[in-house]
Amino acid sequence: MDRIIKNLDSVFEPKTVAIVGASATPNKIGNVLVKNFLEAKFQGDVYPVNPKYDEVLGYKCYPDISSIPGKIDCVIIATPAETVPQIMEDCAGKKVGGVIILSGGFEEINRNDLAGKIREIAEKNDIPVVGPNCLGVFNPYTKVDSVFLPTYKLERPKAGGIAFVTQSGAVGSTVMDLAAYYGLGISKFISYGNSTVLDEADYLEYLLHDKETETIILYIEGAKNGRKLFEAMKKVNKVKPIIAFKAGRGRGGQAAARSHTGNIAGSYLAYQAAFKQAKVTEADSLDEVFEFVKIFNQPKPAGNRVAIITNGGGMGVITADCIEDEGLILAQFSEETKKEIAGILPSYGSVANPLDLVADAGVEAYSKAIDVMLADKNIDALVIIILMQTPPIDERIIHVLSRVSDMQKKPIVTISIGGTYTEASRKILEGKGVPSYNSPNAAVKALDRFITYARYCDQLKKIK
Repeated sequence: MDRIIKNLDSVFEPKTVAIVGASATPNKIGNVLVKNFLEAKFQGDVYPVNPKYDEVLGYKCYPDISSIPGKIDCVIIATPAETVPQIMEDCAGKKVGGVIILSGGFEEINRNDLAGKIREIAEKNDIPVVGPNCLGVFNPYTKVDSVFLPTYKLERPKAGGIAFVTQSGAVGSTVMDLAAYYGLGISKFISYGNSTVLDEADYLEYLLHDKETETIILYIEGAKNGRKLFEAMKKVNKVKPIIAFKAGRGRGGQAAARSHTGNIAGSYLAYQAAFKQAKVTEADSLDEVFEFVKIFNQPKPAGNRVAIITNGGGMGVITADCIEDEGLILAQFSEETKKEIAGILPSYGSVANPLDLVADAGVEAYSKAIDVMLADKNIDALVIIILMQTPPIDERIIHVLSRVSDMQKKPIVTISIGGTYTEASRKILEGKGVPSYNSPNAAVKALDRFITYARYCDQLKKIK
C-alpha cells in the first residue's frame, strides 16, 4: 500500500491526462472535465476518450485507453459503473500512473462485486485509485481539476497551504467555493467518496510528505478502519495540524452516511476520543472549520496570555468574557508597555487590558499600540477589534493589519462586526491572510484551539 500512496504523484502532478467519458455536449460531465483542463491552461497533454467522437473541444478523441500513444500518468473515469472494471483492466495494461473514478454505483448501492474488481486490479498493479463516487481532486499548482462542477458556478481557490480531504463531494465543493470567495489558498482538494482502494488515512499519509501542504482539513462520515485512521492522525498531526469535522453523529446521520458512501459511520464517541488522543483539532460545524483553519497560518504562540485592542469599550468587555470562558488569560502589561500606551491614548483614556483606544482613535493609534504590544514579552497573542463604522478608521487599517500579520511575530486575530462596508473589509483581510472574524466568541474559540495545538507541539519538542 505504501507504494500505491507514493504513486499518487501521478494523480496530482501528471504530465498526461486521459478523460474517459469525454463529451462534446455542453454541460455534460465529460464536457465539463475537458473544459476544466482547457480553461485552466493545463501544461500537459489531454486525451479525451470516447468512441463516439473524433474530437472534443479541439482535442483529438480516442476510442479507448489502449489506443492513446505513449505513457498516461492519470486517467479520469466518468462512465457507468458496469464499464469501470474493464477500463481499469485497460489502465493496468497501459501501466497508467493513477486513476480517478467519478462514477457512482458501487458500495453505496451494495454493488460490492464491482468495487471488489476495482480493488483487485488496483492492488495487483499498484495503481492508486481516488473514489469511486466522488469529485476527485483539484491541484491549483498543477491545474489538475477533475471537479465536474463548472467554474462559473464553483470558483476554484488560489494556491496556498490548506489541504481539504473530504468523504463528501457536496461538502467538499461547498468548502472549496467558500475558500475561493474568502481568498483562502489551498494545496490539494481530495474528494475520495467510497474509498474503495485508498482511504482517508492514506491521503493523510500522502499529505504528510506534500511540500505545499501546511494544514489539513478532514471531513469524515465513516472510516472502514478506525485504528488505521487514528494512527495516521496521530502521526501526521505531530507535523501538520489536522482540523477534523465528523458528520453522522446521531442514528439518522449514521444511516444517511451509510447510504451516501457505503462506509459505516460508527460511534461518534469513538471518533471524538480518537481526535482527542491524536490531539486533532475538532470542529463542530462547517462554520468552525473555516473559523479554525484560518488562524493556523499564524506563528505559534508561546503561551495563553492575550491582549485586546479595541476602539469600542463594550466590544472589548465582551471579548474579555470570551477569553476567560475559554480558559485563556488576559495579559498583564509590562511597565514599559503601560508607559508607551499612555503616550498614545488621549488624556481621558485608560491603560488597561482590554485597551480601549476610544472611538476617535485613528489608524495611527492602532499601528502604534499594536507595535508596542508585539514587543511586550508578557503578551502571547493579540485580539484586535476594529469598529469599521467610526469616521477615523479608513482602508489604511487593512494595510496595518496585513503588515503585522506578515511580520509573524505573534499570532493575531481581528474582529469586525457590521454590514456591507465591514464585511467587504473583512473579505480583503481574509484574502491577505489575516484571520478575521465577525464574532468575539468565534475569534477567541479559534485562538484557543490554536494555542492548544501550539502547547502540544511544545510538549513534543521537550520529549525529543
